[in-house]
Amino acid sequence: MLRILGSHRQMCDGLTRRELLQVGGSSVLGFGLADLIAAQSARAASPVTVPLTSFGKAKSVILLFLYGGMSQLETFDVKPDAPVEIRGKLRSIPTSIPGYAVCEWLPRVADVIDRCSVIRSMSHPYPIHGTAFSVTSTPTLDGTMQDNPRDQRHWPFIGSIVDYLDEQREAGRPPAVPRNIGIPFLHSSRRRDPRMNGGPYGAFLGRAYDPIWTEFEGEAIREMKYHFGGIVATELDPYGGVRPDCRFLFSNSQTPPPDVTLDRLDRRRSLLDQFDQSRRELDAADRVQAFTRQQGRAFGMATSPALREAMDITREPMSTRERYGMTLFGQSCLLARRLVEAGGRFVTVFWDEYGSVNSAWDTHYWHYPRMTEQLLPGLDTALPALLFDLEQRGLLDETLVIATTEHGRTPKLDLDGDHPSGRGHGGRNHWSRAYSTLLAGAGIRRGNIVGKTDRIAGDIAENPISPKDILATTYHLLGIDPHTLIQDRTGRPLPIGGDGCVISEVLT
Repeated sequence: MLRILGSHRQMCDGLTRRELLQVGGSSVLGFGLADLIAAQSARAASPVTVPLTSFGKAKSVILLFLYGGMSQLETFDVKPDAPVEIRGKLRSIPTSIPGYAVCEWLPRVADVIDRCSVIRSMSHPYPIHGTAFSVTSTPTLDGTMQDNPRDQRHWPFIGSIVDYLDEQREAGRPPAVPRNIGIPFLHSSRRRDPRMNGGPYGAFLGRAYDPIWTEFEGEAIREMKYHFGGIVATELDPYGGVRPDCRFLFSNSQTPPPDVTLDRLDRRRSLLDQFDQSRRELDAADRVQAFTRQQGRAFGMATSPALREAMDITREPMSTRERYGMTLFGQSCLLARRLVEAGGRFVTVFWDEYGSVNSAWDTHYWHYPRMTEQLLPGLDTALPALLFDLEQRGLLDETLVIATTEHGRTPKLDLDGDHPSGRGHGGRNHWSRAYSTLLAGAGIRRGNIVGKTDRIAGDIAENPISPKDILATTYHLLGIDPHTLIQDRTGRPLPIGGDGCVISEVLT
């Protein structure tokens, strides 16, 4: 069931989720009830109106999800005047936006940030690895939900909803390129911890609307050190570097069987082998449906020259590939551009865990070595290359690029944790009260800074924004009213944007 409510105008008056967050966190956010009442009165007198000209500006979306919790203090919300135990050991540098600085390890990002809107006031109440809270409109999250992609309480992934609504609008006509693609592999499937992260799935829409996942095949060339549960592990991590002969295929299954191992996932398989394996594994009714609609179509389309060419990153000049960075994230961003150029609607690139838990951006330990040896250089190479490439090809004005994460990191460095790294090699822990997100492309205002935090980047000082607001804004830019209703498993109508508000401050 679909029902479109109202016009393409979003006004968040009344007691919204954002205001409830302000009240609930008044002791830490610096807002009081009197401030809230005054803000409500001002809003009622002059409600925020979303520019109608921005509706539908985006033909496609590239979502870059930096899993683990990107530190706001070492990226887009530096605090050079804070005490050393807050600001840390990295310096700040000026950017192409006058008066705005970023971390010194992001010089390329600093040059292109005038093409972006930077939100420094992201906030929510769940300091856990909450992919599901960030990429779906679910109103709550707990650890059980996050560790179970098939928990009945999950809401659909934003890419799954876009796929579903587009299919309704296009009367079931198959697209030339899958509408909802996940890169580089099934989320959290390459770590040794057996738990799977919830979030990027069809939820009550059914497994047929899970993303179609690519599978990465390639050899990592750089070792990284990780720590978890008193154990130090050294991993050959493709996010640190890959050989040029790496490639991407379509994945063999939406959800791996319970006995999946890294060795099985790493095994090289042809598309035909993957197709046959999927047939054997998809035995339950819902998985058969998913196979019929998605995997069968994906493997069928893989035989078409256009899609096969888009998937083949080796067709790019080596100079272009190197410009994105010869890392898994860089090559994944390049593939995302190729898929969007071929007609892809919603492409998600995960900078995901690999091998060890506490990998990716989850920098509890060895924070600075990991930030300076892998994370910041990888981001500083791939993100500007993607924006430049889209711009030069005339695609940036119709492609929304989102670089986000599930939470930030603690303002105060943990230098003396019970780990063998010794003083000075500790890290920052989970922190959801303040973090940053970057937006660029279709309908996004350029050279724009939204919101701010306090002097230690710990709490919101101005304009708190939720992940749900990012989702609502994305729907708006894709030409989808975030008030659109879909039915859950019980037939209850739910708005696809949840309680999110379109962020007028980032729109042209």
